[in-house]
Amino acid sequence: MNVLVVAGEASGDLHAANLLAALQRLAPAVHAFGVGGERLRAAGLECIARSEELSVMGLAEVVRHLPRLLALSRRVRREVIARRPDVAVLVDSPDFNLPLAHALRGAGIPVVVYVSPQLWAWRAGRVRRIRRDVRRVLCVLPFEPAFYERHGVAASTSATRSSTSWHR
Repeated sequence: MNVLVVAGEASGDLHAANLLAALQRLAPAVHAFGVGGERLRAAGLECIARSEELSVMGLAEVVRHLPRLLALSRRVRREVIARRPDVAVLVDSPDFNLPLAHALRGAGIPVVVYVSPQLWAWRAGRVRRIRRDVRRVLCVLPFEPAFYERHGVAASTSATRSSTSWHR
C-alpha cells in the first residue's frame, strides 16, 4: 500500500506519526510519503516537503509568504497526483489540506481526514467541502462523528472504526 500523509503542523505531525506507526504494525509493507515534521520522518515518512515550510502565523505573515506557500501547494499536488497513492491521509491544517483534498478527489485518489478541523466551532461552511471531497473523517473528539453524520459525512472515532475499513 502506498499512502500519502500530510501533516502541516506540530500537533498533526505527532498524531500522524502515531497513526503511521500503527498502520505499519498492521501492514509492514506500507510505504508512506508526503509532508511531515520530525516525528513523521522518524516514523519512516518519505518527505516530499517539510511541515515546517507551511508554518506561518497571522495574516501579515501569510500574505508575505503567500507566493511561496502557493508554489509549495502546487508542487505537492503535482507530485502526489503523479505518484497516485492508494489513499491520502490529510491531518488537520485545513487551509492547506482542503484544497489538496479537492485536487486528489478529482484525480480519483480516496481522501481520509484525520484530526478533524474544528468546523463545529468555526467556519462550519467547510463541511460542504469535506462532504464533497473526503471519503471519511477520523475524529479524535467523541462528539465529532455525530456532527459530521448530521451533515452527510462518514466519520468515526478510533473507538468506533475498525482497523481495516478506514480507507474504504
